[in-house]
Amino acid sequence: MNSPESLQNRLTELEAENARLKDALAHAQRLANVGQLASSITHEFNNILTTVINYAKMGLRHKDANTRDKAFDRILSAGQRASKITTGMLAYARPKGDRRDEIDLGQVLADVLVLVEKDLQMHRIRLQADVLANPICEVNVSQLHQVLMNLIVNARQAMKDGGMLTVGVRLSEDKGMGELFVRDTGSGIPAEHMRKIFEPFFTTKTADELGQGGTGLGLSFCKEVIEAHKGRMRVESTVGQGTTFTLKLPLAKPAASRKSA
Repeated sequence: MNSPESLQNRLTELEAENARLKDALAHAQRLANVGQLASSITHEFNNILTTVINYAKMGLRHKDANTRDKAFDRILSAGQRASKITTGMLAYARPKGDRRDEIDLGQVLADVLVLVEKDLQMHRIRLQADVLANPICEVNVSQLHQVLMNLIVNARQAMKDGGMLTVGVRLSEDKGMGELFVRDTGSGIPAEHMRKIFEPFFTTKTADELGQGGTGLGLSFCKEVIEAHKGRMRVESTVGQGTTFTLKLPLAKPAASRKSA
């Protein structure tokens, strides 16, 4: 018969293994989302390279200062766009453990939109970004990137024939909270599924031809991340009209409050 001490040790080992597997699963989900965006990002890089090459040729052909200045400006702008994309991809794909930083939620949203804008265009989805405030929250940026990416990819998949995606940041009506929201005009979620959508492995989707999606782990991961930040996640949906996910996160405490705490 196992002693209480050996059972406790075994429980500790299982908890550590569970944590390791959850980290590995979260990393796999990050890479799966990157894979879904690979085609659109490759297309955008091709456009950037075309811009750089064409304006470099123009600058070489024309000797006047105004034309060369215009060529250099366009090349610089294209290079900066490429840098934003690669920086965003690296930040998104690279896990950062449990580290949390104070950051403007609007900046978190902007970093994700850099990665998804072209993908949305390719799927005939119009994008509207409403940054109505600049709440500062203490978050694990990598995890919050992944939550937003999951919600945006889900929204795009719900709008198979195109539509409107509205994302935004605002102060919550709940005092001391900031909000991020993702709203689509897609198929909506049937009432009988609403109470199950955050359950692990529950899904109404099947994996695509690349084997991506349909695991039923995306929304459960999102909810777990937000609740680990002492926040809340809310969903509203109407079949045939669309779905809105709202993420509520506590505002960071002012420096003076932290020192006196």
